[in-house]
Amino acid sequence: MEHNRIAIIDLGTNTFNLLITEINPTGTYRILLESKIPAKLGKGGIHKSTITPEAIERGIEALKSHLITISEFQVESIFCFATSAIRCADNGQLFVKKVKDELGLTIRIIQGDEEAQTIFDGVKQVFPLDEDYVLIMDIGGGSIEFIIANRFGVAWKKSYEIGVARLLEQFTPSDPITENEIKAIQKHLKKSLETLCEAAKQFPVKKLVGSSGSFDTLAALLAKKFYPLLDMSKLTSLFLENKRLMIVHKELMTSDSDQRKVMPGMEPHRVDSIVPASIIVKFIIEELKIKEVWQCSFALKEGAVLQIISSQL
Repeated sequence: MEHNRIAIIDLGTNTFNLLITEINPTGTYRILLESKIPAKLGKGGIHKSTITPEAIERGIEALKSHLITISEFQVESIFCFATSAIRCADNGQLFVKKVKDELGLTIRIIQGDEEAQTIFDGVKQVFPLDEDYVLIMDIGGGSIEFIIANRFGVAWKKSYEIGVARLLEQFTPSDPITENEIKAIQKHLKKSLETLCEAAKQFPVKKLVGSSGSFDTLAALLAKKFYPLLDMSKLTSLFLENKRLMIVHKELMTSDSDQRKVMPGMEPHRVDSIVPASIIVKFIIEELKIKEVWQCSFALKEGAVLQIISSQL
């Protein structure tokens, strides 16, 4: 196998992520480009299990834009993975067919369990795992994946359809969010995540590793505030001290969207969804008595590269 270039598109509920890599004959790979477009596929329809016509158009446009980027890299193959928004929508297959007809791309819809495994395959490449169990968590727009793992592999994993886009549509919080609305979301999380709390009794975790979107933004907000000289693009993981994380959390809870927009480190398309994301993180820390929180920039798409390499070797 000579050097071959592949592109991975992760079609998330909020964001379409692109990763272009070059695979070496030895089975290692080099990242050539990462890029993301907020397609907001779940917007307006996620609670009705549908993708709205506007969202379908946004999705097609985002993919067209990614294809323009890919065309500059002499890529041999493109792999597209779809997660919660498309998985749960009644017209998910319609979107898949439309993309195939219009753009010639084949989208593979992956189930929650496989999504969790692929996220683990991403995180384990850059985050050191030993005998102790860690809780890996990926907060998406449609779903949240939880994986309890150590260096021997995955001990337990589950995907819950309680992503930040779903919470926003379900609870339509005020701006700034009120104390009662926070409590309502917490109550919903407690009910939804009973099986996670059971699993954490069986496999005790002290460390939380958050991968991808919402966590990257929380880490960026914290870094800009406390480590202003840090270049996040040079890091694959960052330790988020609990106390500092709670300072950021408090700011997010007490700010309105205009104030959040101008926070250093904020991504414009996460101005609203970062609020429920931070509530989820705080809930997990308190509920499971987490001692250490880490952000990890590798997730689903990096895991997918590893799986593709393994299948080619």
